Amino acid sequence: MMWLDNKQIKYTLEATFNEILDKRMRDLPVVNASLSVQAVGFNRFGEDWLGVLITPWFMNLMLLPRPNSHWRTQQPGTKIEKHFPYGAFEFTLGNEPQLGTYALCSLFSPMFQFENQAAALAAAQSALQGLLAEAAPRNVSRRDLLRGAIGKGNR
Repeated sequence: MMWLDNKQIKYTLEATFNEILDKRMRDLPVVNASLSVQAVGFNRFGEDWLGVLITPWFMNLMLLPRPNSHWRTQQPGTKIEKHFPYGAFEFTLGNEPQLGTYALCSLFSPMFQFENQAAALAAAQSALQGLLAEAAPRNVSRRDLLRGAIGKGNR
């Protein structure tokens, strides 16, 4: 699928993952019922769209392909490395009929450390901001990225 803008992306992601919640995840013990599906960010980053997807069962960095994305025709389950100002991260490709191919990098799973949607949203926004920060530590730590320790000398 070729994405036109971030509003289309957010609407389609939220509709798709709300359907997954209703049909596949609803009664599973990994679901935090205090949370909902929310697409955060989704702006152009290089040859992709980059954002964070919050669901009641995971929070992932997510890439959606633009026309020149080198990975858009690869098979689900394939791992790709993507470089950001903060450092390199490994993404796993997935596919949903409504979305086509996408790439995920886990930030949190399950989501029980989040008391409410506002806390999850704050973590998602912090992760995106940190990922794109220019002052990056040498050793990339997902923990530091998530707790906002980027550029403070913490590792």
